[in-house]
Amino acid sequence: MLCLDGTTFTNCDGVTRRNFLQVGAPLLGLGLAELLRSDAQAASAGNTASKKSIIVFWTHGGMSQQDTYDMKPNAPAEYRGMYTPIETSVPGTIISERFPLQAKVMHHLSQVRSVHHENGIHAPSAHWMQTGHFGPTLARIAQQKPSFGSVISRSLGAKQPQMPAYVAVPKAEAFGYQQAHYLGKAFNPFEVGADPNAKDFQVPNLSLPGDLKLKSVTSRRNLLAKFDTLRRDIDKSGVIEGLDTFKAQALEMVAGDHVREAFDISKEDPALREKYGRHQYGQSALLARRLVEAGTRCVTVNTGYWDHHNDIELGLEQHLPPLDRAIWALVEDLADRGMLQDTVIYCAGEFGRTPLINGHAGRDHWSNCFTVMLAGGGIQGGRIVGMSEKWGGGVKERLATPLDVLATIYGAMGIPLDTHYEDSTGRPVSIVDSGKPIRELL
Repeated sequence: MLCLDGTTFTNCDGVTRRNFLQVGAPLLGLGLAELLRSDAQAASAGNTASKKSIIVFWTHGGMSQQDTYDMKPNAPAEYRGMYTPIETSVPGTIISERFPLQAKVMHHLSQVRSVHHENGIHAPSAHWMQTGHFGPTLARIAQQKPSFGSVISRSLGAKQPQMPAYVAVPKAEAFGYQQAHYLGKAFNPFEVGADPNAKDFQVPNLSLPGDLKLKSVTSRRNLLAKFDTLRRDIDKSGVIEGLDTFKAQALEMVAGDHVREAFDISKEDPALREKYGRHQYGQSALLARRLVEAGTRCVTVNTGYWDHHNDIELGLEQHLPPLDRAIWALVEDLADRGMLQDTVIYCAGEFGRTPLINGHAGRDHWSNCFTVMLAGGGIQGGRIVGMSEKWGGGVKERLATPLDVLATIYGAMGIPLDTHYEDSTGRPVSIVDSGKPIRELL
């Protein structure tokens, strides 16, 4: 007999397949079990000695480099845009006036101002930046290579038992290509599924449905054993087949304390929450710090849509101040906790924006030359790598490809660059292919 919150079921006649799956999926952590299995696979590869983590700010749609990091103050007005450059903590390095807080910690931040690829459409470009490879077209939109977050998850696993290795906040982007593809769904990101700034924030995948409580079960082993006796009749499709060790650990994620506490952002000092900013950007960054501190390896913060073809100033005013505060607070918080040297920070989108402002007061897609920001985790701070042309149209010095950027990240994370994983045909595929680390940053 199994009792959940006062409701007794003597056999499968007392609960429908639909109801059981509604309870069973979050309760047994079937998806979480796959994540835990993935960590065991990563551990078997012998790479878990790395202490490094990474927090990613993904600017879906493409952030304008000329209005943020790679300003052109001497350009004609139709190129330089509406913002004034300001000095930073690194003499001679300027950034946008809308990044005053990052300016204070620029000695920790570095920019690659010469990233280049050859596509100006969102989906193929997002795939390129997330995987290092050109891939989908409008005729073939599906992901074709694993994301760098999934590669990190596969290579290193989580730093602590039960913690998901790879997390997306609040969720994975549809065109972000943040999935694992042929590495297997076990290395897809665990999606938080809610805004960490919400007053009633909780993670649906770590919550029991409704008001269910595990009242009559003294141990997860006992509970799993009872569910196992129901499995044969409840789910003849085999979805719940084999409630193994990983599912037991997954239940511990749901019912235990470590993971719940990591996601419980309400435990943070209110003053620190204010420092990060009481908006989705800031609280997502704070949650990311909590997760890597608790043992998660990679957290991607999906920051919203940056596709500003019209009225770019209006669009950027909604994004730049909260992003600035989130990155600044994260850098200072990690440094204060002695975590900055072990945590890579990466800010990028699928491309940049056109140097020339269009007739709608916006900027269009531009992949010929754009900027990404890197910090922490052994990345040298205060560096500017590469240079764009006079008005920002192309690369003047030190072209860097998406694979070069990913090779730099993998190297900083401690992942051997000669790592290969088998694709769906069984062919070993390099994680960096022709990519070379940007040595100026390492």
